[in-house]
Amino acid sequence: MEKANNVEEYIAGFPAETQAVLQQVRAAIKAAAPDAVECIAYAMPAYKLNGKPLVYFAGYARHIGFYATPTGHAEFAEELSKFKQGKGSVQFPLDEPMPLDLIARIVKFRLRESLAKSKK
Repeated sequence: MEKANNVEEYIAGFPAETQAVLQQVRAAIKAAAPDAVECIAYAMPAYKLNGKPLVYFAGYARHIGFYATPTGHAEFAEELSKFKQGKGSVQFPLDEPMPLDLIARIVKFRLRESLAKSKK
């Protein structure tokens, strides 16, 4: 896939079924953090607040990668334990329902965390 200049271009580079799931993830993130700035960082959709990253996501052949930095993953470790994980990442399989509520709760946690840090 060519380098995307924005999230619309990024999502458009995937098969239709994957695009639909990526749009659901995008909508869940935007609803949970409406003031976050959407951009492309590390060649994937990213959401930032006050210039600091909240979360990222990425499409793959068989899963959606979700990156909420180590704190977001640590806070929800039990719920995320049923998914394949890497350092700072979790894989949500495309052949299972996307855990949109969990994604939204992680984003809200990261939002609260970011806002608390900015007040210090």
